[in-house]
Amino acid sequence: MPQRTEASYAAAKAALNAYSRELATEVGEHGVRVVCVLPGFVATEGAVQHLQRIADRQGIGVAEVQRQIVDHLNVPMGRPGDPEDVAEMIAFLASGRAKWLTGAQFQVDGGIIPVA
Repeated sequence: MPQRTEASYAAAKAALNAYSRELATEVGEHGVRVVCVLPGFVATEGAVQHLQRIADRQGIGVAEVQRQIVDHLNVPMGRPGDPEDVAEMIAFLASGRAKWLTGAQFQVDGGIIPVA
């Protein structure tokens, strides 16, 4: 999701998504699948450490910082993702059950709703 002051990041992500779609058309005939997983706010170990630094600076708890981010991103599921949430999608996409999926993007983001 585009965020203020993140134009270069958003442009790079858009380019990666377009490149992946094009790459899928080029390598599909060789049985190679290309898919993108687009995770939202995921509470990885590194993210939690970063959130702890923010919480310490603000004098609040990590849970409150997470709540602020979830609210800012407008996440309908009401929580950050767990690494397992994304891993399950990747495991599915790597499995034979996804053998006809290519050139697709899969958002694993708790249903983030863009704020206009």
